[in-house]
Amino acid sequence: MTNSRVSALIGGIAPSATLAVDAKAKALRAAGESVIGFGAGEPDFPSPPAVVEAAVEAAADPKWHRYSPVAGHPDLREAIAQKTARDSGYEVEPGQVLVTNGGKQA
Repeated sequence: MTNSRVSALIGGIAPSATLAVDAKAKALRAAGESVIGFGAGEPDFPSPPAVVEAAVEAAADPKWHRYSPVAGHPDLREAIAQKTARDSGYEVEPGQVLVTNGGKQA
């Protein structure tokens, strides 16, 4: 069925292959199959309590109720640059760090 209210450009966008692979893996897992899913980056372990507590605290602070800067908060970009240098030995400037909510968005 064609919806004439959708432009040809938008109508031509293909569905996400990542989401399709993830849905298939979840369906197989639900059917009892042993599956190693590479479709989506969803951890198979709970978030550490300190991370959950920090998220709850941040959610209660109106300072965080707005959109973040497009490239990410400067303090977060600085922390990522420092962690990258510490853990991998790669020196990067905070200006070279881009914070996204996932690989597709990068």
